[in-house]
Amino acid sequence: MPITPVLDSKMAHRESGDGPPFVLLHGNPTSSYLWRNILPSVSAHGRALAPDLIGMGESGKPAIDYGFVDTARYLDAWFDALELDDVVLVGHDWGGALAFDWAARHPDRVRGVAFLETILRPMTWAEHFPGDARARVEALRTPGTGEAKVLEQNFFLEVALDKTVLSGLSDGDAASYRAPYPTSESRRPLLAWPRAFPIEGTPADVHTRVASYGKWLAGSSDVPKLLMTFNGPSELLMVGRDEIEWSRSNIAHLDVMECGPAGHLAPEDRPDAIASAIVEWTRRHRLDC
Repeated sequence: MPITPVLDSKMAHRESGDGPPFVLLHGNPTSSYLWRNILPSVSAHGRALAPDLIGMGESGKPAIDYGFVDTARYLDAWFDALELDDVVLVGHDWGGALAFDWAARHPDRVRGVAFLETILRPMTWAEHFPGDARARVEALRTPGTGEAKVLEQNFFLEVALDKTVLSGLSDGDAASYRAPYPTSESRRPLLAWPRAFPIEGTPADVHTRVASYGKWLAGSSDVPKLLMTFNGPSELLMVGRDEIEWSRSNIAHLDVMECGPAGHLAPEDRPDAIASAIVEWTRRHRLDC
């Protein structure tokens, strides 16, 4: 994997193809490995790049807090180091939020945004974490309890990851996701992400960034956008019926494409359908020209 110096550290990425850049961003607790079965199709239409976010995958692990703003700062430096412009962004989970954030702050450098299973707007407990979900997220956000679950028990990689894949993960794929996080200290980025959910205005810096990119999503009628949706069990999905309807009403120049049954980690369940949706949308809007 190519390695790019960024700020005081480095970022790794997967890359294939030539032409207009397509940047695929992963979320928590994954890495660019998430896109391995989608990159080949996208690279037939442009230069496909999938970075490991700072602190994740094969990227460096500097002494930072790994909050949303920290991660965006290193991602900005990576975009600049590779001189990427006229970009089509593809984002899953926090990768979608980072894609929206980068686009909102660099509107003259983005041509399109495709996204799935991501954070579309500021959150509330009632709307986004109903029932038992609230207790699970509150535990991760509680000092001491979160450290025990994520750093010591490796909750995300040993328990949660497989449960978010409808078809289950093979031992080999699970090992690939687990490999970058062999120690409790190496798992600090994984703990930072649930604490970054912008719930009821907290944390304030993330709430502000999400609210800001919401305005860009609503107002950027010149930028094509694609929401990929799935019909798996509601408890395994981040973007269900309510979020889909909210998107239709609040995101400009939006296409919505159903990609079949999947859990939250949809690129593991439905890579071919996701790749086909991106390619069809790319062709329709001539984003590969």
